[in-house]
Amino acid sequence: MFSLEGIGRILVFFGIVIVFAGLLFLLAGKIPFLGRLPGDIAIHNRRFHFYFPLATCLLVSVVLTFIINFFLRHK
Repeated sequence: MFSLEGIGRILVFFGIVIVFAGLLFLLAGKIPFLGRLPGDIAIHNRRFHFYFPLATCLLVSVVLTFIINFFLRHK
């Protein structure tokens, strides 16, 4: 089972993750190319707008994978 110290570490880790996610949402609008990459799908008609940021999702996924792997391997 988990000890109180282990649960405390897990809570601190998730708190840090939430803070970084919040900062990412605050700063995402200020990055000029984010959401407008060449692989992003945008379909616009008069009454219908569809936008799926495929390339942006892939880029964010790769960057987060490198960051998480860096921290998990260098404890």
